[in-house]
Amino acid sequence: MTSASCMQVPIATAQAPAHATEADAPVAGADPCVASAGIVGGSGYTGALLAELLLGHPSVKLAAVSSETFAGEPMQQHLPRLRSDLAFCSQADLGGVDVAFLCTPHGDAAPIARKLLDDGVKVIDLSADFRLDAATYNEWYGEHPHPELLPGVYGLTELHRDEVAGADLVANPGCYPTAALLALAPLKQFGLADVIIDAKSGVSGAGKSPKATTHFCSVDSDLVAYGVGSHRHYPEIAAGLASVTAKGGYGSAPSALGAAPGAGPAPSLTFVPHLVPLQRGISETIYVKPATWPLPTQGDLMALYEQFYAGETFVEVADAPPALKDVAGTNYCRIFPHVDARAGRIVVISVIDNLMKGASGQAVQNMNVMLGLPEHEGLV
Repeated sequence: MTSASCMQVPIATAQAPAHATEADAPVAGADPCVASAGIVGGSGYTGALLAELLLGHPSVKLAAVSSETFAGEPMQQHLPRLRSDLAFCSQADLGGVDVAFLCTPHGDAAPIARKLLDDGVKVIDLSADFRLDAATYNEWYGEHPHPELLPGVYGLTELHRDEVAGADLVANPGCYPTAALLALAPLKQFGLADVIIDAKSGVSGAGKSPKATTHFCSVDSDLVAYGVGSHRHYPEIAAGLASVTAKGGYGSAPSALGAAPGAGPAPSLTFVPHLVPLQRGISETIYVKPATWPLPTQGDLMALYEQFYAGETFVEVADAPPALKDVAGTNYCRIFPHVDARAGRIVVISVIDNLMKGASGQAVQNMNVMLGLPEHEGLV
């Protein structure tokens, strides 16, 4: 078994991914390990995948992984894919690291984050505890124990890279909002009057704890909508769209629930998630009524998306509807925009792996930015 130490820095390839520079090249003989990392709640799906990614990271050492259930027991005994000599520790014993990932249930992360921040640790939270303003969080989750920390820097890396680079606390986005907001961001120039998101997710998005609705016999050969009108990713998506002001065209749209105070009119938003019998993956078909007229041509729309995401390592603009298999096991988001001239709408299809770009992979991407490392390290 390998120890939890940094890997040897790989030899640079002829074509470096985007956001890598000559300054990122390793210095001969230098210690490649520039930071140590810990994971709070490492026995669930996202925590285990984070550990796997960090064990293969060339510049970051995985130093500690906590699990209250398995504290003191070898990590590989419960997670055989993690070929490491590390044992699980208790959350109280996790310390002395440079960056910590919180993979705890909503409501549990905030007190842990407060303590780690006070100890000088950079924090990336994968729960919803720091994604919303205090008023919206209270409405959807209950009273927040540390409202002075709200909101954290929203870690949708491609859209908030500069803020993430200077942050000590990053709120890693939810999986549905990641696919939706990356798909919709280029349309801001048109204004968004009405947005309908038809989303489908694999069962791993429901977490590792078994439930009656996620047992094999419940999900096999079926497709069912859930959380209609009540899914907690709704206010996160709405907040992300709140800066898009409806203009002219179809008239004024009501402010979306969860919009930041003073953000102005936001699109009317309908979000309906569905559970599909797959282990992992998210596919969203998004129907947009723009606030300006006329609609762009298909060529102009494709050019807009290609220009918006030019140079981005992890967002790909596709020329046909993407499949989940295109992104499974990767940190990529594939997007296909389409002009439906007959209906007067723009249709955008967006796919991600919910455990990678929708959780653990994006968390590592954010960590790389926070630590000044090449953004793609440990992910490609």
